[in-house]
Amino acid sequence: MDKLDSMKLFTRVVELRSFTQAAESLHLKRSTATDAIKQLETRLNVRLLQRTTRLVRPTLDGEAYYQRCLRILAEVEDAEMAFADARPKGLLRIDVNPALARHFIFPGVARFLAMYPDIELAISEGDRLVDLVREGIDCVIRVGELQDSDMVARSLGHFQEITCASPAYIAQWGLPRTLDELQKNHQMVGFRSSATGDILPLNFILDGRPQRLTLATSLTVSGSESLKEAARRGLGIIQVPHYGVADDLQSGALRRILEDIPAGSLPVSLLYPRNRQLSPRVRVFIDWMVKAFTLGNT
Repeated sequence: MDKLDSMKLFTRVVELRSFTQAAESLHLKRSTATDAIKQLETRLNVRLLQRTTRLVRPTLDGEAYYQRCLRILAEVEDAEMAFADARPKGLLRIDVNPALARHFIFPGVARFLAMYPDIELAISEGDRLVDLVREGIDCVIRVGELQDSDMVARSLGHFQEITCASPAYIAQWGLPRTLDELQKNHQMVGFRSSATGDILPLNFILDGRPQRLTLATSLTVSGSESLKEAARRGLGIIQVPHYGVADDLQSGALRRILEDIPAGSLPVSLLYPRNRQLSPRVRVFIDWMVKAFTLGNT
């Protein structure tokens, strides 16, 4: 194994905290990975990794070497991409909310892959927090206010939310016309944030001022699809971006309410690890996503 391949292997071991997972991600035998790291430590005359029965983690020297490896590998990839006939290539792993994927990624993903045929795109879908480094994910797309983190955030825009409920809910609870009436007489489907663990309030703009209301709830969910399904079944009022319920509004499964009192807006961001230099495949994906959100933000 040459020096660059050894560096790639070492960075994967550090990121995944596992020889087995690192070897699998690079299509190597575990024994090959173990021997290569031993040879690397022998060549450098330093111990790079602390090994236990459950976990592998870098030593102080290993962490310093890891940071240098990231820079070197990024420079090598950039150098290769500098040639006119070179194209972004390799596995690009992203994590995104399912509704976002269907609305903003899949409509144009065939064109993206045609533009960059050497990129292999792997999409995982979820609302949960992910450890980008440990799970080997290049970037995530998230909606909502961001918590402090060591991620770099690139803004993709804002989604204007709408407030809606099902006809069955309105028939049982009535149609609210003011925020006071909403607070006193209605209930919402609770959405629990994966970032904070808190139930998110309903947000409104009244007379130019933000208003936050937390209504009574008989059901709490942590996924956007479950949130919408609960609303369809009459279990409470929800606030969501328009694109996520456009079909429900058209079919009549959900009805927009309190249209005279606009809901708040949600930022949408693309995040990637701060300690990684952007690879060409991530750069072109970010540029493509900025255009996709500009064209498809409805």
